Amino acid sequence: MEPLASRLRERARELNLSDAEVGRRAGLSERRYGNYVRGAREPDLGTVLRICAVLDVTPNDLLLAPEPPAGSDRERWLARLMASGRQLGVEDLKLAVGQLEALMAHRNTP
Repeated sequence: MEPLASRLRERARELNLSDAEVGRRAGLSERRYGNYVRGAREPDLGTVLRICAVLDVTPNDLLLAPEPPAGSDRERWLARLMASGRQLGVEDLKLAVGQLEALMAHRNTP
């Protein structure tokens, strides 16, 4: 249950939503949604679908562990970078891109 709970917390944080707000939007009491976020209970499929709609994710995003990328070492790192980027909000993406661009500028400086 812990992976689901941590993914719920992470995605809500990315969207700047409180647990109470996610629960309200999904039609759940704050206590019931809190049980899912703490890992005390698992939601049924219908509830997972309602939560997914609020968090704008698929059930696979919440319930399945990410598959390890295949291919070369470079391809694996690129896949990890892309997967991480998909989890960021716009402001965090701007920061990450700025950091990458600064790294590239530093590497290209004689």
